Amino acid sequence: MGTLEVQTPYPATIPDPEKNSAATAGCEDDDISPIEEVRLTVTNTDDPSIPVWTFRMWLLGLLSCCLLSFLNQFFSYRTEPLIITQITVQVATLPIGRFLAAVLPVAKFRIPGCGPKLFSLNPGPFNIKEHVLISIFANAGSAFGNGSAYAVGIVTIIKAFYGRKISFLAGWILIITTQVLGYGWAGLLRKYVVEPAHMWWPSTLAQVSLFRALHERDEARMSRAKFFVIALLCSFAWYLLPGYLFTTLTSISWICWVFSKSVTAQQIGSGMRGLGLGAITLDWSAVASYLYSPLVSPFFAIVNVSVGYVFIVYLAIPLAYWGLDLYSARNFPIFSSHLFTAQGQTYNIKAIVNDKFELDLQKYEDQGRIHLSTFFALTYGFGFATIASTLTHVGFFYGREIYERFSASSKGKEDIHTRLMRTYKDIPSWWFYLLLGVTLAISLVLCTLLNDQVQMPWWALLFACVMAFGFTLPISIITATTNQTPGLNIITEYVMGLILPGRPIANVCFKTYGYMSMSQAVSFLSDFKMGHYMKIPPRSMFLVQFIGTVIAGTINIVVAWWLLNSIENICQDYLLPPNSPWTCPGDRVFFDASVIWGLVGPKRIFGTQGNYITMNWFFLGGALGPVVVWFFHKAFPKQSWIPLINLPVLLGATGMMPPATPVNYNSWIIVGTIFNFFVFRYRKQWWQRYNYILSAALDAGVAFMAVLLYFSVGLENKQLNWWGTNGEHCELATCPTAKGILVDGCPVH
Repeated sequence: MGTLEVQTPYPATIPDPEKNSAATAGCEDDDISPIEEVRLTVTNTDDPSIPVWTFRMWLLGLLSCCLLSFLNQFFSYRTEPLIITQITVQVATLPIGRFLAAVLPVAKFRIPGCGPKLFSLNPGPFNIKEHVLISIFANAGSAFGNGSAYAVGIVTIIKAFYGRKISFLAGWILIITTQVLGYGWAGLLRKYVVEPAHMWWPSTLAQVSLFRALHERDEARMSRAKFFVIALLCSFAWYLLPGYLFTTLTSISWICWVFSKSVTAQQIGSGMRGLGLGAITLDWSAVASYLYSPLVSPFFAIVNVSVGYVFIVYLAIPLAYWGLDLYSARNFPIFSSHLFTAQGQTYNIKAIVNDKFELDLQKYEDQGRIHLSTFFALTYGFGFATIASTLTHVGFFYGREIYERFSASSKGKEDIHTRLMRTYKDIPSWWFYLLLGVTLAISLVLCTLLNDQVQMPWWALLFACVMAFGFTLPISIITATTNQTPGLNIITEYVMGLILPGRPIANVCFKTYGYMSMSQAVSFLSDFKMGHYMKIPPRSMFLVQFIGTVIAGTINIVVAWWLLNSIENICQDYLLPPNSPWTCPGDRVFFDASVIWGLVGPKRIFGTQGNYITMNWFFLGGALGPVVVWFFHKAFPKQSWIPLINLPVLLGATGMMPPATPVNYNSWIIVGTIFNFFVFRYRKQWWQRYNYILSAALDAGVAFMAVLLYFSVGLENKQLNWWGTNGEHCELATCPTAKGILVDGCPVH
């Protein structure tokens, strides 16, 4: 993607103070975590005799990993992609695990070559540690919440957008190495950001809370398992409507229906190609497509995103488009991630790529400079501001805290959780050195022997690794203490675009090695912290994460290869049948980023040779914004609302747009507010028991029905054709409004 990706802070939920107070009663200070949220959520006891390396764990873990990697990759190409996260598996595997514990034979046996130790397919009741490892497997299958491996986008844009070739082997190596490279150095940083009590990783506490809730005795009339099954069946049945029979329910843009001949009205009302005023959806996949399930997002995060979304979409964009006509904005659609000529026509990217897969300067000059829609240009501007504001916000508001906690991590006493983990064998350092060395060596082979397919020179790979490694520790500390994870994607794109312009695949490969290896390292450490809290043996954690990542990456490339070679014109929305779901919105943004930063280069877009040089001022504005907020906080310390102004979150609120659209945000905000404000406040007991379960059931129901629809009617292209399957009926939303700009299908102004 070309937009900044920042993890929204999701603190712990479902604390159980009664149980924790009982558990810690009578304990000495050394046995109590210095972090209150941890004290309220994580138990201070452990039973090392609980079996972890069980047949049930391997069976359910591998199945979960394979299923999630298949489904997430499959859905990633659809207009409304659905990311199925580990929480679905976390809830769904509990009754399955208990069923296996009830039916598997308990007889013990010896495995040849494993010594005298006895094994059993059923070592006892399904336990919480098995459950955690199954969820780690599933997390690998969802690429740590990203859906699928980031590098699959490179394979997709080469084959589907540029119309060139890449071998399956090169694609597989690219995906696997970018996914596991960061694990090598992340393992060496565990003593700094996992073991110390002050590195508490707030996002992991929600998972710990859910595990505890699921494994407590449940004697209620409506058990969680029964509720999950009922909600799953309802979700499964309902998705038949927006998924096939009545697809207009995905984006109900009523303004377009009322003003069927007005370009301006449709620009305002379209939920998928305009500003989405009043647009809603009755399709859960649209609600949870890009921002993940709103049911697991705390209300304060929803408020921050809402304020930023309203400011950018309903204030900044209309002002720039209708008020200022910024960058000849009216020559282009108001909301689009496509690239255009000065006359509002779609830019012919293939025409400016030569036989060496590089920029043909003469043909680029003949076609003219690349232009962006107002929305897309401002997306990059706010992305620049978010990067800068993240650094200054963390520095001013958390700088002293981070320094003190980092100092405490190196010389502070071990807390109860670290001492309990000393019971288990630690991972030898040579495991990580070996993983790093082998992965780096294979990556160098890719950049040398297969360089014609990836374009990236070997020195760029080493530079990307150094850049990622240098950022991993500080960003891990920021994430572990503030729960904000700044992304490196724009920085890596910008740097490589300046160093090596005109080579699009080299740029996206550099971005992926630099950005994803750091991101994977942080995710690896986050999972290790959850294992730390749940007292999972470190070696088991490492092996499950590594094996799961390799399996998931392999399935990702296999599914991508299958779809790219079997669906005609996949991702080419102007060549696909009307309302085809295979428009690949995320890959479209990835492709456009490769053109902007790689093929054409930032100098010709955001430099003196481009139209958008003023966008660079967003860096300065973003950097100064948190400073102003901080000074107001110091000047008016009694105003408790001032430090709640989180500019990185506000400015990065629309970081998922594109490919996300306003209808996704509208519905996400509405659903999140209902459940995490009203239900949480007035029906807290219901929320505590069923909220996460409902989220998992809705995801699972949609996923199963969507796959069923694809294999039953999608493969044979059996489509319904009536008003309710003809999209949102906002065809004019993509039209320009400037006089003299002629676009097919649009009225002349």
